[in-house]
Amino acid sequence: MKIAFDDQVAIVTGAGGGIGRAVSLALGRAGAKVMAVDLDAVSGAETVRQLQALGVQAGFHQADVSSAEGVAAYVAETMRLWGRIDVFMNNAAWQGAVLPLVDYPDDVFDKVMAINVKGVFLGMKHVLPVMLAQRRGAVVNTASLGAYIGTRHLGPYTASKHAVLGLTKSAALEVARKGIRVNAVCPGPVDTPMLRDIEALQSPDNAASLREQRAAMIPDGRYATPDEVANLMLYLVSDLATHITGQGVQINGGFHT
Repeated sequence: MKIAFDDQVAIVTGAGGGIGRAVSLALGRAGAKVMAVDLDAVSGAETVRQLQALGVQAGFHQADVSSAEGVAAYVAETMRLWGRIDVFMNNAAWQGAVLPLVDYPDDVFDKVMAINVKGVFLGMKHVLPVMLAQRRGAVVNTASLGAYIGTRHLGPYTASKHAVLGLTKSAALEVARKGIRVNAVCPGPVDTPMLRDIEALQSPDNAASLREQRAAMIPDGRYATPDEVANLMLYLVSDLATHITGQGVQINGGFHT
């Protein structure tokens, strides 16, 4: 059975790069119209350019996902253009600082929580009413392996991803009998700019060596690609996964087995 999203409308937050760009392109190739949302106008516009080069109907909306007004605006723009929302990839996130808890700045902690937790909350708060009115829709929140395990010097990020999984489970229960499914993807290490930034902060003089050591600890010997995570996300919002909801689905090469 082919995964297809013909005539469906998708919103992707954090669409300017990494997993967000990969899943935007995957949705477009599968037939969806895509609203790409990102705070970075340059990277977001580049995602839209790549989508349009594939012949995909796509738009870009610059938004701060931690702002209720910003979230309401990207939902309103999507509805203005296409009149419905079938798929929501609630993906935007930020790693924050890489520091011990005792040294972690309060304002950076607040920013991590605002983007990673409040952003996911606000996204569902504003998108789910559209899906409820349609009696149809599927949401994937981007969590992390950090939703299950701790990581030294990434305490706030880890806490935020635990929270994303909790929000996912609660939201799924609330809408399960209303035609809507809510799941989370929980990737291990993925070869993205965000992870390279984390590695550079953790080991400024030897990030490449740190990467090699970490890859060697993964049973299949490598990091995931953004496309591999995007494929899982597409599956979870497709008609192949109609009995899957409220789950945190890991993709990590066997690392957390």
